Amino acid sequence: ALGSEALVKIDTGMGRLGFAPEDATAVVSSLRGAGYADVRVLSHLATADVAGDPAVAAQLRVFEAATRGLACELSLANSAGILAWPDAHHRWVRPGIMLYGVSPLEGSVAADHDLEPVMTLRTRVLAIRQFAAGQAVGYGGTWICRRPTRAAVLACGYGDGYPRHAPSGTPVLFREGLAPLIGRVSMDSMVADVTELSGVEAGDTVILWGEGLPAETIAGRCGTIAYELFCRLTGRVRREVA
Repeated sequence: ALGSEALVKIDTGMGRLGFAPEDATAVVSSLRGAGYADVRVLSHLATADVAGDPAVAAQLRVFEAATRGLACELSLANSAGILAWPDAHHRWVRPGIMLYGVSPLEGSVAADHDLEPVMTLRTRVLAIRQFAAGQAVGYGGTWICRRPTRAAVLACGYGDGYPRHAPSGTPVLFREGLAPLIGRVSMDSMVADVTELSGVEAGDTVILWGEGLPAETIAGRCGTIAYELFCRLTGRVRREVA
């Protein structure tokens, strides 16, 4: 509650927080009786990121039934609801991840929805290394070079919030093009195979996600979502606001 305004959340299928749908009318009436002139009702969609998911349609029906006759302003649509479920829009929508220019929908990227990334994670090349065929790279020796390999050591790691579990093959973007990570991500560094890219040198800028390399792509390689990538960035990453 805020001043004469109150928000009422009902659980239509998320299974997290909220009043039972059948209690919505009583809760709204109680708040109005307590002097809250402006009562708004909201709920949250659990699977709106999956196109055509019948669970979303079920939540829409529950929300409609619970709020019928309440004469309240309603809010249901998160980012995925805004893009994929127009029946969920109501009076208020709640964009979240799409404000970063990231697709909230499974199997798509920002450009598919005319969204532009507003966060780009950049680093630089610390050093260029030449590895022989058969040489191991990184902790645990999990990556073995299959050929003579020119590699770039990058100044970023899980201490900065980049996922330690990013697998070999996860792309990073140089001026000359994409290159795959090789070996495990370290606390302060990671290594990319730049054998196929001519001209990569120490000091060059590298994009880890954002402009030219969708965060959705990196999240997919890491078995997570872009939201988690963004939230995990640590305080030692320098922020620049354009």
